[in-house]
Amino acid sequence: MTPDSPRRTYHHGDLRQAVLAAALDVIATEGPGALSLRDLARRAGVSHAAPAHHFKDRTGLLTAIAAQGYDLLAEALAGAPGLRERGVRYVRFAAAHPAHFQVMFQPDLYRDRADDAELLAAKARASAELRAGAATLAPGPSAARDAGIAAWSLAHGFSTLLLTHNLDDPLGGRDPGEVFRTLTGLLGSGQLPATEGE
Repeated sequence: MTPDSPRRTYHHGDLRQAVLAAALDVIATEGPGALSLRDLARRAGVSHAAPAHHFKDRTGLLTAIAAQGYDLLAEALAGAPGLRERGVRYVRFAAAHPAHFQVMFQPDLYRDRADDAELLAAKARASAELRAGAATLAPGPSAARDAGIAAWSLAHGFSTLLLTHNLDDPLGGRDPGEVFRTLTGLLGSGQLPATEGE
């Protein structure tokens, strides 16, 4: 068995991360519905009961993935100069972490945020970073909130289309973050490119 084999035996110190990594692989290729703690234990080369010590059940595992995703999103957005760049980083986060992205925005998959302090804190950090980008756009908290909703909808919609391969042809191999940056610039200027035939 090679050192990189997924069936090697993990020590207690890295079992949690090994199970998370295996779960993310499954989600990325088969979706969250394919997750099974027993299968993940097999992939990690541990007893079928071992993952339950860290996650209790499948819902606990998905909750941990959502919390990790929100932490990664907060890190990705931190320090971005302005709302447009936060949108670009949001798109790049989705492209780099498709399994996290799938789980984070399906709250029926994981524990209610009020029941999990780690998830609640991670989600609050990511929300604060998203709101920070919109705060300078519009006068007053209500207008800034609405601007934030509009910007989030645009970035999230673009990211979802990207991950479901609906943008493969339109992007033609171009960097999704750069295309998103260009599109938001065009929308902001009110100068959308002409379509074919115009």
